[in-house]
Amino acid sequence: MFRNLLTLCCGLVSVAAAADPPKYDYRLLATSKTSTMEKEMNEASEAGYVFAGVMGGETALGGNEVVVVMLRDLSAQAPVRKNYKLLATSKTSTMRKEMQQAADEGFHYRGQTVFPSSFGGREVTVIMERDSDAGPVRRAYRLLATSKTSTMQKELLEAGAAGFRLLGLTVAPTAFRGSEIVCILGKDPK
Repeated sequence: MFRNLLTLCCGLVSVAAAADPPKYDYRLLATSKTSTMEKEMNEASEAGYVFAGVMGGETALGGNEVVVVMLRDLSAQAPVRKNYKLLATSKTSTMRKEMQQAADEGFHYRGQTVFPSSFGGREVTVIMERDSDAGPVRRAYRLLATSKTSTMQKELLEAGAAGFRLLGLTVAPTAFRGSEIVCILGKDPK
C-alpha cells in the first residue's frame, strides 16, 4: 500500500513538474506627462496588458518621469480589458475629489507615486483601474497627508475605526505641504 501511494505521489509530482510555468509579457511605459501615460496605459490595455507597478523619479535619459510596468499573462485564455485613469495634483483636496469622482464611475485604486511635475514642485500621482466588462463597484476613499508621524498615526486609527483600509503610501517632498506622508485608504460599500 505504501509503495502504491509513493508511486502515485511521484507520478503527480512528475506531471506537475512537466507542466509549463506561466509566462508573462511586459510593457514598460515612461513619460513626464500624466495625460500621455493614461493614453499609453489604455492602449496597452487594448492589447491585453494590465497594470503591474508604478514609480516616479529621474531616469537616465528621460529626466523626471512616471514609469509604469504593464503585464500580459501569455497563458490566459481571454485577456481582461481594463480602463485606466491617472490623477495627478499638488493639492490634497483636489486629489480626494478626483479619486471619489473616479470611484463613482467604477474605478478603484491601483497605485501611487510622487514625482516632480512639469510645472515645478512635486505631484502625487494615483492610478485608478476599472474592469471594462464589469459593472461599477462604488468605493469610498480617504487621502491623508501630513508631515508628522504622530498625526498620521492618529488619523490612520480614526480611518481604521471607520472601516477604511490602507491601500498605499508615499513619503516624499510634495507640493501639498513640503515633505509629507501621503496615505490612501479605501472602503468597499456594504
